[in-house]
Amino acid sequence: MSQHRRRPSARQFTRRRAVVVAAAFAGTVALGTGIAVWASSGGGDGRSTAGAARQPSGSGRAASSGAPTPAPTPTRSYPLSQAPRTIPAVRSHTAARGPGWRPQRGGRVVVSDAALADEGRLTAGELGLTYAGQKGADDDVRPGDVRLDLGGTGDPESYTMTVRGGSVRISGPGDAGVFYGTRTLKQEVHGGGTAPEGVVRDQPAKPRRGFMLDIARKPFTADWIEARIRELGDLKFNELGLHFSDDQGFRIESDTHPEIVSRDHLTKAQVREIVALAASRHIQVVPEIDSPGHLGAVLAAHPELQLRNAQGVATRGAVDISLDASAKLVDDLLDEYADLFPGSDWNLGGDEYQALTVANPQASYPQLAAAAEQEYGDGATVADLTTGWLNARADTVRAHDRTLRAWNDGFLRGASVQPADDLQVAYWTGKEIGARQPVEYLRAGRKVLDYNDEYLYYVLGEPNTFVYPTGQRIYEQWIPRMLRGTSAVAARYEPQVLGGSFAVWCDLANAQTQDQVAAGIRMPLRATIQKLWDPGTPTMSWTDFRALADRLG
Repeated sequence: MSQHRRRPSARQFTRRRAVVVAAAFAGTVALGTGIAVWASSGGGDGRSTAGAARQPSGSGRAASSGAPTPAPTPTRSYPLSQAPRTIPAVRSHTAARGPGWRPQRGGRVVVSDAALADEGRLTAGELGLTYAGQKGADDDVRPGDVRLDLGGTGDPESYTMTVRGGSVRISGPGDAGVFYGTRTLKQEVHGGGTAPEGVVRDQPAKPRRGFMLDIARKPFTADWIEARIRELGDLKFNELGLHFSDDQGFRIESDTHPEIVSRDHLTKAQVREIVALAASRHIQVVPEIDSPGHLGAVLAAHPELQLRNAQGVATRGAVDISLDASAKLVDDLLDEYADLFPGSDWNLGGDEYQALTVANPQASYPQLAAAAEQEYGDGATVADLTTGWLNARADTVRAHDRTLRAWNDGFLRGASVQPADDLQVAYWTGKEIGARQPVEYLRAGRKVLDYNDEYLYYVLGEPNTFVYPTGQRIYEQWIPRMLRGTSAVAARYEPQVLGGSFAVWCDLANAQTQDQVAAGIRMPLRATIQKLWDPGTPTMSWTDFRALADRLG
């Protein structure tokens, strides 16, 4: 074939150009609003784009001289955006065409309300933007900005995130929802560099999404706890439970009873910093001073309050609830720590009181039997006295305007005295003596939180047939209605199941270091929050979910 080609005539060139231009115009009309101009800057990402022709210099002179009009700058059609890939997954995403958003030099975070200043500063720092403070609805908001707005009605943890026109707007009826929107944006940017164009509408399925940590048996440093708070906040958890009193230790400084505090403990100043950091991530710290069992560290300093059986043998961890001094000591602590933990919820414990594990509590503990009859009349039992103790402690904490919960085995079968109606059930096991099925509490109208030890208990050293839970098993099998074992309660009880909590218990404290604990719970925490945010079957396989977790960091 010849290497020489004939140059087309001016008429042929003009006719060919006209066909091309007409075709391009028809394509633009067909795509409608799905077309975006791809500028020579590279579509908004700061880079030039190969093949994006520039208007030649002097083109106006060429046109005026009768030369052919040069081709217009090419346009680029963006594909429809894909839903963000985050943990937990967003509930809804409306796709759109456009370049999306990524942090750029000069980008800012602005807020519509001073109440969002903390969220604005945090997000700006994380994304390398400037915090520009409060701006009105239309004041000085420009491309590249992230705007945080309060407004609308509905779940205060819900939010809408709109990525359009080179900027991001996150809005919600409450500051918690707006914060969760910033977590979605942070994950999008860290995972893929760009937040996809479109609208996210998102909210949690469950209002209680927790992580519980046993710092009584194993002390954890304040730095470690704060690192977990940052992790929990990014994952949209909203509770951190602290079990800080047990037989092995009492781990927070006390002013009313300094004699009970273990050598290795958190100061109140450290706890205040923990609580403040948690609040900045919309996480409340839920304290637990378990009683009337699990008080061994307290009793070590007060042996006169130790429960003893008819033979005078001390009962491990159990306080003698027939003694007024026992109630006063525990109430002193409850009142003291109510000021340190200002959140709305409190765990009273109430589980595993060893006086109730013997064949005949009345015969084994005659002082308890006598106190029960004195308080509640002839025929009253040790179970009645124990339930009365739980109710009295509830009265103490209720005076501080808290919502109360107790472990399910603190709700005793066969007692004539019933637990207070407002006590929520923290259901953890069906293995304890006398443990009732979850449906019994639900039929009675109680609200329940899921701590199912089959899936959600990370017990150091794996004693008593426990095995470390895996993220895959939680992700593929567990749902919040699965309160006991592997069976779920009926769907009609869904509204009464408030949510759940993944729990770390330190029965064999030296079995793992705190860094090993952090690594061991990493994927179980992510699987748990996915199912608390959306209990439905995940669309992503476990393999893909794990890879996403690795990419997000």
